[in-house]
Amino acid sequence: MPRRHRLCALVLLCLAGCTGVPEGVEPVRDFELSRYLGTWYEIARLDHSFERGLSRVTATYSRHEDGGVKVVNRGYDAESKRWKEAVGRAYFVDEPDVGRLKVSFFGPFYGAYNVIALDEDYRWSLVVGPTRDYLWILARSPELPDDTVADLVERARVLEFPTEELIFVSHEL
Repeated sequence: MPRRHRLCALVLLCLAGCTGVPEGVEPVRDFELSRYLGTWYEIARLDHSFERGLSRVTATYSRHEDGGVKVVNRGYDAESKRWKEAVGRAYFVDEPDVGRLKVSFFGPFYGAYNVIALDEDYRWSLVVGPTRDYLWILARSPELPDDTVADLVERARVLEFPTEELIFVSHEL
């Protein structure tokens, strides 16, 4: 295989991995996008540069004009004393009743958004990326009962996510 083709194959393989699901983890079934739309508060997350130092983080999902999902992530950076916002688009990877989407905030590059646990009333959600380095606990309100948070952390721990590294997000003014 020519070097150029090997490079293209490697790039495609890497991009495909960015929208994957960690081994042994399954996205939820019977997912209803219409019920998932709206604002979610970040309760806890694993640390990443794109959210480092942010508090009062929310994600708001709405229908995008092209049939996908408009994603608006917003958080407060206390150091710079300003709000930071990222706007992106998401699309289903599989069937629309499976909580597995790919999301992009820049160009043709997508990352995985896998809903792996979801309250039957859509009050909380456990979301992971393509590897065990990405984990978010989301809720419809800025706080969740302690026992619910503990249960979600335990679910993630059993799935071998590094829950001891979770950052619990403040929503206080």
